[in-house]
Order: sequence, then structure tokens, then C-alpha cells
Amino acid sequence: MTNNNALTVLGRSNSSNVQKVMWLLDEIEQPCVRADVGGQFGGNKDADYLAKNPNGVVPTLIHGDAVVWESNTILRYLANYFRANGLYPADAVARSWVDRWMDWQLSSLGPANRVLFQRIVRTPANERSEDAIREAGQQNAELFSLLDRFLERSKYLAGESFSIADIAVGPLAYRWLTLPVERPHCPNVQRWYDLLCEREAFRKHVIEIGLS
Repeated sequence: MTNNNALTVLGRSNSSNVQKVMWLLDEIEQPCVRADVGGQFGGNKDADYLAKNPNGVVPTLIHGDAVVWESNTILRYLANYFRANGLYPADAVARSWVDRWMDWQLSSLGPANRVLFQRIVRTPANERSEDAIREAGQQNAELFSLLDRFLERSKYLAGESFSIADIAVGPLAYRWLTLPVERPHCPNVQRWYDLLCEREAFRKHVIEIGLS
């Protein structure tokens, strides 16, 4: 018998955007099937995939008849559908804190972090530019310093409770704190990151995947 509410995630496990979705699904104890798409696996520019996700990027979530793309939208969709109010509060002000950091991740941190990651991990050693890496590292340092100042007065990104905002930013924090670059001293980011590392789902879907 077909399960009309089955969850399928299309996307490779070493994509930070896929990692967000898999991490949340684990947190809310929702089983899913994940299929390797994108990167070294390809398939994301095929007509069948583009019919589901016109941007041709990963992840794409298939949930029964619903097809959802854009990783942060998928996080919101899953939290709403499965009523994970602890991770995405219903109160308008509390929810706005979650949303603003998710938007910050999408508009500011994500692009800068991606450039740094690609210039180190996805570029052969003999083709890397130290100047380009240093420039990208400085952009990330400024953003994580901003985050550090905020976390001086907040346990998590949206307040005292863990939320999908932390899930959105967490995989990028792992990259930043793991890549071989100079980093400013950000004790509040480190304290927050240590809290994430206590979560089994974060270790499973982010740390254990590694940088690749």
C-alpha cells in the first residue's frame, strides 16, 4: 500500500541546505527517504527534476501531493505541518525572531559562507587563491562577529529555546569553525555551537558528513 504522506528529500547529504532539512526531520522524528541529487550525482538539471523545482537546486521535498523547494521554506513547511510549535512558535513576535535569522542566513551568511567553502573545499589545492580565501574569510568573520555580539544576550538565535533558526544557521557554523582559516575570537558563537553539538541529529546530519 502506498503511503500518501510519505516524505522524500531529493538532494545529496553533503549539501548544507539538505542537511538542514534532514536535521529537522530527525528532530521531529519524521522518517523520510533521501535520494542523492545534485553535485557529483547530477540529475538536478534534468527535465523531470526541473518540473518539480524550476531552480534546479537541492533540496526538494515531496510530501504526498505537495512538492516544496527552498530549504528554509521547507523548514517552515515541516514545522507548520507537523505542529512543531516549540521549533517555530505561533506567537507573532517570537516567530519574527526565527524568521529574521533565517532570512539573514539566506541573504547574508549563506552567500558569503558558500564562497569561502567553494574556494577551499571545492577548489583543487593547486588552483586555490590565498588572497581570495582571505577575502572570503574576512566576510565570514564580520558576519560571525555580528552573530557573536547578538548571542551575548541570547542563548539561541530566537531566544531561550532551540528553533529552526538554529537549524538554518548551524551547518554554516560547522563549516566556519572547521575550515582551515583564521577566525576572530567569538566565545558566544562557540558556546551556542557547543549546544548544537549536544544534539544527536546535528552530529548525524552535519558533523559526521564532514566537509566535502
